[in-house]
This record gives sequence, C-alpha cells and structure tokens, in this order.
Amino acid sequence: MNGKWLAWLGAVDLPEPRRDLAAVALSGVGKVYVTGAGEFEALRGIDLTVEAGEFVAVVGKSGSGKSTLINMITGIDRPTAGSVWVAGTPVHGLTENQIAVWRGRTVGVVFQFFQLLPTLTALENVMLPMDFCAVHDPAERPERALRLLELVGVADQADKLPANLSGGQQQRVAIARSLANDPPLLVADEPTGNLDNRTASAVIDLFAELAAGGKTILMVTHDDDLASRASRILTVAEGRIACSAATGEVCDG
Repeated sequence: MNGKWLAWLGAVDLPEPRRDLAAVALSGVGKVYVTGAGEFEALRGIDLTVEAGEFVAVVGKSGSGKSTLINMITGIDRPTAGSVWVAGTPVHGLTENQIAVWRGRTVGVVFQFFQLLPTLTALENVMLPMDFCAVHDPAERPERALRLLELVGVADQADKLPANLSGGQQQRVAIARSLANDPPLLVADEPTGNLDNRTASAVIDLFAELAAGGKTILMVTHDDDLASRASRILTVAEGRIACSAATGEVCDG
C-alpha cells in the first residue's frame, strides 16, 4: 500500500470501539431528502438501542426506510436530525476522513451482491480491509485471512478468484472479509437475496454463531422465515419503527 496513504490513516484520530457499551444507539434520528418533487422524509424520529451480542433482523416493505436506517448506522449517509452512536463513537459528528477509517475498523458490511474484487483471490479479498486500515502486522495478514476463511468454511477456496466460486462460497468470503478487522458490529443488507434456500439457511446459521460469540448482527431481509431466526425483529414502516420485539413475542408497537 502507498506510504502516503498509510501516513494519512495514521493521522486520523479516532477512539477505539467500546465493546462494553451498546453496539448501536440512535436518538431522534430523522432523514430528509430533497428531490425535484420536494422534500421526502425517509426517517422520522428513530430511537433505537441494540445491545452488544444481539442478532437483530430489520424487516419492512420496500421504501419503508430500512436501507436508510442501515445507512445511518454504517455512516454511509448522515442524519438530518438526531444522533447516531456506534460502539461509543458519535458517528453523526465524524468528518468524511474519519468516517471512512472508522467504518473499516468498527463495522463489517455484507452486501447482497457480494462485492468481491474480481481480480483478487478469496484470500486477497479478505486481506483488503486489513491493508486499508493497517490494523494488523502485514506479515500476519495472510494467516489471519486464512483463519477467517476457515471460520466460514471456505479455506479450501482461498486461492480461487470469485468467478470460480459458487454464490454461497462468495457470500462466505464476503462475510470473512467483513470480519477482517474484528469489528464489533456486522451489518448485512439482504445477504441471502441471491442464494438458494439451503445456502441462505447456512448463512443465517453462521450469523447466529457469530452473535453467540459476541458479535452484534444487524440484518436487513425480506424473508420472514429467515428473520424469525434472529433474536429480535425490528419492523420499519413509513420511516418509523413500527415494532420491536423478541422473536416469537407479540409486538406492542
């Protein structure tokens, strides 16, 4: 990696993630987009706390505000009003330079379409966040990446390019990559949308295992059966949290 880039990373002053605090804490979060047709209120006064080690499924109709909510938590977008805290860091107050480094260290993101770099092997894709954030010794990164691939069950695919992997294998590599810097929070946006039922179920099993090991998981899904395997279901409707209840419990609203 370019030495100037590493120097810039080192110059970004950020607190270490606090694993003893709530993984996610939102207070009065609102988001308004200005469009050609006028203002659109995507989120309306969201209050939300997710404790460390929870596995939370976020559900709701298309356009309900699910993705906007996730974008607030991951720092991809900023709230118009309110505050967003993740592992003790006020995400809403970070600069653009800080937020890129903060996300690399604190949040692992898993996408529906995997987003693996096609010219890198599975092992190299997992090493990429380590290179970006420079949080592990360069000599240790290949071994750490291989251990993560072992964790998700695809260590035997380490030297293959994404094009030579099945969809399920690519998603497992993507999950390993999201864990590269040992983030306290893992956010998955429709992670099973391109997988068959059996593979999707295996991915959810893996998320449950990670949560049992202390990771906090936030998963956006349209699949009610998969959502029911989380420890809590958060229903978003018209930019508000319409329901938040432990799986199997009746929601009071």
